[in-house]
Amino acid sequence: MCGKFTQRPNWTDRLTPRGFEDVPPEAGEPIDTVTPMRFADVVRLGVNGTREKVRMRWGFVPADAPDQASVATKFIHARAETIDEKPTFRDAFFKRRGLIVVRSFNEGEEVTPKKTQQYILTPRGCGKFAIAVIWERWNGPGPVPLETFAMVTTPPNPLIGTITDRMPALLNDSDWPKWLGEEPATIDELKALLRPSPLDMDMARAGKPPPPPKPVPAQGSLF
Repeated sequence: MCGKFTQRPNWTDRLTPRGFEDVPPEAGEPIDTVTPMRFADVVRLGVNGTREKVRMRWGFVPADAPDQASVATKFIHARAETIDEKPTFRDAFFKRRGLIVVRSFNEGEEVTPKKTQQYILTPRGCGKFAIAVIWERWNGPGPVPLETFAMVTTPPNPLIGTITDRMPALLNDSDWPKWLGEEPATIDELKALLRPSPLDMDMARAGKPPPPPKPVPAQGSLF
């Protein structure tokens, strides 16, 4: 299941009613690599009804959690099939939905019980994906509330199904208004957006390539 993604900081600087202005990357611009317990840019609908970008931490903390440390890494993902039923996620699904714009995401294939081979998924023919998330605000002892998110997941598409049984819920541009709450949608309509993505993508093995096989020594003649 996805445990890493990348995004460029300036991608969500210009928001439009129907999507994002495509801001080309500048030379040498860094790419943020996000793993659980790190912060990422999340797009949501603000109180004034327009899209806004907010920094949130990956690792969903329910509003009624007694502390955030004990649950932060427990709720990294939310399954699309039960997101409207699980008490942990239900209220956020109804009221606090967002998306993250990413350049790539990782999926892991279990090689052995103790070893996972990572693969990097990138879009083909476009610059980015949008992944559905839900978010929550936790009012802890600090002066500023902690805002966190969980990535919504679906069954895999045929490509990702060759290595694992889940994938992030990828949203087309046309799906964003309903998911963010700019357009009215029933629960069934929202859940219908959370489907295995048919988008074309490339999948590459992460890490160093395996070493080439050693040549087999030629066997000398016995005569």
